[in-house]
Parts: sequence; structure tokens; C-alpha cells
Amino acid sequence: MGLKPNAPIRRFDVFAEYNRLEAMKKGESAAQAKGYGIWLAKVVAAKKFAKKEEKQGDKETPNNVRQKQAKKAIRKKKWRDLSGIPQTDKLFDKEIVKRMGKEFYRDVFAPALQEAFAEGKEYREIRDAIRGEWKVEK
Repeated sequence: MGLKPNAPIRRFDVFAEYNRLEAMKKGESAAQAKGYGIWLAKVVAAKKFAKKEEKQGDKETPNNVRQKQAKKAIRKKKWRDLSGIPQTDKLFDKEIVKRMGKEFYRDVFAPALQEAFAEGKEYREIRDAIRGEWKVEK
């Protein structure tokens, strides 16, 4: 019988891992790539549930200026923050790897995502299909 995850695999998990792989491809260290993957997954999840703000276009407003400054500051730091919490490799391990199980992540999940990524598959192509392979027995 194959190894099963400790908890259901979420789109969030797949998205974070996929973006970890993308960050590594772009030259990030393994640790920073994990931090980036979980940070981006949380940002996207938050946007999905947040109220949509009115677009202000290219108009220079104090808010737009602050957003641009914040983006520049992010590029200079090792870890990206969300609500004052650094999104680190250790947080990735705690919130994703530990949740599904270290052995499952190492032996099943990460290799499957790596294979799909190496084949050039886009996140949207694999997000649901790949999760369907891993059912959690209750």
C-alpha cells in the first residue's frame, strides 16, 4: 500500500510547492524558495477572500507610492513578511510539510510536483488532478 498524507492535500499546498520550484529555477536558495512559496500562496489566498478595491490606475496616490516602496523593500530582505511574521523555510516545513507528513512530502508529494514541473506543466493543469491521487483515509 502506498504512503498516504496525514491531512488532505490542498490547492494551497500544491501552489506553495509549485512556486517553491519556480523560485529555485530563478536562482533562489532552497530556504528562500520555501519562504517565497508559502508567502505567495498566502498572498494569493488572502486576495481571493479580500474585498476587491477600486482600481486607481496609474494615478500616483500616497497608497500607490507606499506599495511601490514596500515592493522595493521586499526585494532587499531575505524573508517576506505577512502581518509582521517572516515567511521562512521553517514556516513552510511547519505549515505544509509537517501537516501532510514529512515522509509523504519527501517521498511522494515533492517528487510528483517536481516531475510535473520538469515536464513544463502549469500549476492550473495539475492543481486538482495531482491532489486526487492522494486520499486521506479516515
